[in-house]
Amino acid sequence: MVLIETEERHIPELVRISKAAFDSDIEVGASIGNVPPNYNSEVWHKDMMRRGNLFTAIVNEKIIGAAIVFPNADNGTVYIGRIFVDPVEFRKGYGIAIMNEIESMYPDALSFNLDTPEWNARTNVFYKKLGYREQKREDGFVYYEK
Repeated sequence: MVLIETEERHIPELVRISKAAFDSDIEVGASIGNVPPNYNSEVWHKDMMRRGNLFTAIVNEKIIGAAIVFPNADNGTVYIGRIFVDPVEFRKGYGIAIMNEIESMYPDALSFNLDTPEWNARTNVFYKKLGYREQKREDGFVYYEK
């Protein structure tokens, strides 16, 4: 698996995957419509790409997911805004590979931060498995740091 800077030609497939991935959260406790903002917006994903925050995950020349990452050079932190994997590729280790690749992209980072909904048992278990420590719970979200 490689994580590369997103190209505009990747956007339609990434939006399809984002929609499928976040819509699948209904299976792990989400209520209908409880999805991240702009998860199905080509305009928003293009904006993330132009800002240098969107990365495409590719396996054997096939797009399988993406990550949206916000490094902060001022304080040495990296905020992982979102990762998503095509549901047909779930449980193959790609989420772990994406997270490992993000962490290797920023070897000088002092910490990595992210949040996920409290109701999402799948993501809460996943981040803890990767060594992220819960920092707080607020407004229905769990905040993690590594």
